[in-house]
Amino acid sequence: MDKAATDRIVVGVDGSESSLSALRYAARMAEALDAPLHVVTTWTAPPIDPFMAIEWTPEKYAGEALDAAIVEVFGRTPPAGLTRAVLLGPAARTLIGLSDTSAMLVLGSRGHGGFVGLLLGSVSATCAEHAHCPVLIVHERRTNEDVVANPPS
Repeated sequence: MDKAATDRIVVGVDGSESSLSALRYAARMAEALDAPLHVVTTWTAPPIDPFMAIEWTPEKYAGEALDAAIVEVFGRTPPAGLTRAVLLGPAARTLIGLSDTSAMLVLGSRGHGGFVGLLLGSVSATCAEHAHCPVLIVHERRTNEDVVANPPS
C-alpha cells in the first residue's frame, strides 16, 4: 500500500461552517505533520422524480459544493498536495471505510443535518466510535456569551 495513502489526513466536508472549520484545522495538522491532506464529500441518490434527474445530478452538485468549500477556506491557492474526492455512499460508512487507510480523520462537530444544541452530529459521533484511526472532531469556538444564551442540551 502507498505510504502517502496511510499517512494522509482525511477531512470530511459538507459545506457547513463546522466542516469548513474542520478543513482549516486539518490543513494545519497536515502541514505540521508533513502529511497529505485528502478532502472528501459524499453523496447519495435521493428518491426523485425521473424528469428532475435529467437536470440535476447529486454527484455533480456534491463536487461543486466541495470545490466551493475548498475555495472558501483556501482561496485560489489550496495547500500543495491537497487531493479531493466525491464518493458515493452514506457519509459515516464512507468515512469509516477511508479511516482504514488513513493516519487521522478530521470532522466538524455538526454538519448540515445537525440539531441545534447537540454537541456531535450523527456522522461525527458514529465515526468517533467506529473509525480505524484517530478521529479529531473540531468544535466551533464559542464565547461565554454564546454558552449563556445557548447552553448545550
